[in-house]
Amino acid sequence: MIYLTLFWEFFKVGLFAVGGGLATIPFLYNLSEKLNWFSVSELTNMIAVSESTPGPLGVNMATYAGIQAGGFWGGVTATFGLVTPSLIVIILICHFLEKFKENKTVQAVFYGLRPAVAGMICIFLAALLSVVFKEIKSPYEIITSSVLFFCYLILVFRFKCHPIFFILLGAVMGGLLG
Repeated sequence: MIYLTLFWEFFKVGLFAVGGGLATIPFLYNLSEKLNWFSVSELTNMIAVSESTPGPLGVNMATYAGIQAGGFWGGVTATFGLVTPSLIVIILICHFLEKFKENKTVQAVFYGLRPAVAGMICIFLAALLSVVFKEIKSPYEIITSSVLFFCYLILVFRFKCHPIFFILLGAVMGGLLG
């Protein structure tokens, strides 16, 4: 029964993951409260692991959450549930788009999707801030996190450092400050 629930819940998440993997975070936050498969703290770990591993963020998070809830087959089921809506939509679009790509209505629909994606990004930011404020417990953590963020930002834009450098630096800083 857990696999059916995993598939269904992540199928629903996949239906609304229009903005990409980051758009799945609010849905995962709701899943953490509704089904207790993982905590908000574990959601933070899921985001960190998913961001630092190769592959699409949403798929990585679905796999991680599925493994947390139902082991290896839970990960497979959650991942399959997440990508199934996209596969269905792509197959349908490929079938019909060739006939209607010059249609003004089709062009208007694609134009209309832009605000929806922007809205999903805003929802993601709200969920992200919610997770951050639940995880950061002291002024020391706020100051430390802010300083590290701005240092990383400067390194990225000023010195064009390779991303692996930030992963290693983050691990060292986490070990020293954690």
